[in-house]
Amino acid sequence: MSLLQVSECLSCRHEVSLGLLLPHLAGVVVEAAEVTGGQVRIWARVRAEGAPCPHCGQFSERVHSGYERRLSDAPAGGQPVTIRLAVRRFFCGNPDCRAVTFAEQVQGLTARRARRTPLLARMLTAIALALAGRAGSRLAGALGVTAGRSSMLCLVMALPDPETRAVKALGVDDFAFRRGRDYGTILVNAETGEPVGLLRDREADTFAAWLKDHPGIEVICRDRAGAYADGARQGAPDAAQVADRWHLYHNLSQHVEKAVARHRGCLAEPAPGPEPQQPAGGQDPPGLQQAAADAAARRAQDSALAVRTRQRYEQVQALRAQGKGIKPVMRETGLSRETVRRYWRAGTAEELLAKAAGGRRLLLDDYLPYLHQRWNEGCTSARKLHAELRQRGFTGSYGAVANYVLPLRRAAAAPPPGPPKARDLASWILTSPGNLDAAQKANLAKARERCPHLDALATHVTEFAKILTGLHGDRLDQWITAVEAGDQPDLHSFALGLKHDHQAVLNGLTMPWSSGIVEGNVNRLKMIKRQMYGRATFPLLRKRVLLS
Repeated sequence: MSLLQVSECLSCRHEVSLGLLLPHLAGVVVEAAEVTGGQVRIWARVRAEGAPCPHCGQFSERVHSGYERRLSDAPAGGQPVTIRLAVRRFFCGNPDCRAVTFAEQVQGLTARRARRTPLLARMLTAIALALAGRAGSRLAGALGVTAGRSSMLCLVMALPDPETRAVKALGVDDFAFRRGRDYGTILVNAETGEPVGLLRDREADTFAAWLKDHPGIEVICRDRAGAYADGARQGAPDAAQVADRWHLYHNLSQHVEKAVARHRGCLAEPAPGPEPQQPAGGQDPPGLQQAAADAAARRAQDSALAVRTRQRYEQVQALRAQGKGIKPVMRETGLSRETVRRYWRAGTAEELLAKAAGGRRLLLDDYLPYLHQRWNEGCTSARKLHAELRQRGFTGSYGAVANYVLPLRRAAAAPPPGPPKARDLASWILTSPGNLDAAQKANLAKARERCPHLDALATHVTEFAKILTGLHGDRLDQWITAVEAGDQPDLHSFALGLKHDHQAVLNGLTMPWSSGIVEGNVNRLKMIKRQMYGRATFPLLRKRVLLS
């Protein structure tokens, strides 16, 4: 049967295109073709005079025997295709060759021991790289190809690693297999954005060993992690380490939040004098407002969060007094590493509560001025207040309003407006003035006027932001000196960290390199990891990250 007849048989009578099959049929004679049961079957035979030996390359025409191979090909018209190909086995005439006989192969159609054509294998491999096993198998079935999830994974694992190229600028960052417990390392070419390696842990020795196996790296972009700094010094001592600018500003923001929480009490309204004054304009006497504020403070102190915080603080400090480290405390309390560290380093439980009170935002926070106004006007019905707040956009429940006004009933007045949340105030300090609205600017200016410490803090943050955005690394030492001369213990800690990692920080504030492209690859890796449902092993994850 000619190719024209096969084309007519498959495309005209059965609405199947032969376009995908034409490249495979070169050098092959088609003897028969049929479409039955929703499947295309093709019988063909190889008509070449001979074949070269795959071991020594000597051409042979001496036939040993023949047999039939069954190959699955890419679907045509949404129907699976099976090719039954008659091939021959030849004698190798080279007496020095280790092969006595060999089977002929058709380029583009067959491969040694393969039951799929190269076209179908490439198609399934691409699907497996994109979707892994189960999802890839379902998509292949929808496309008319039968392939199990294990077969899809085997296709990925059989792929060779990508060709290693010389890397001059390397980006390194960690990622979590299991957050808080198990971490790995991703290595990215900072020039091209391509991942070049995946490590099973984030230890300094593992990173140093990889660097020694890949010489020629001139720049290493990293975060502030000490393990990567040590590994870079061991594995590539001549490379310039660059601390990422985003991580620098993120570290600064953490210290700023602590400093703001420490001085948030300076922003409270001054207590009223001992002599009560006649209220004007229908307002409540200052004594009642102070009583309401005290009632709200007692309610916060007796909340479930405050009780739990004190209990955990006492438990961690008691274990610390027994000489136990952070990991044993983690095992005994069941808390995460960061939580234990927070309780470990805090001076008192009240310090933790102050930070929590200044940082947690509630749905009701934006509506408190209106609620206080209506309460002082005589509207004390929680249900009516909830209805009015709902009309103004409040999405919380009636219980949230009822619980808030409960202590106000005992004081007969709403408390005066409290100071801004610590997180809000820290955000205003860390944000460029051009991105703040008028109300935020006014609140920040009021806070800076009332507390000299916060005013000095905002000044230091502004100067560091100018150094960071303008790449003025030459001003770093001057900034550190100014911070150390002031009364800012939290910024002292930040400046000490900069001095310990001075050269990398200086490079980060001078050179254009950053870890931004690495963070993008980490996000892609997280998507691939979650797509695998956590059941696959590290080698498969490594293949998919490096090859997809």
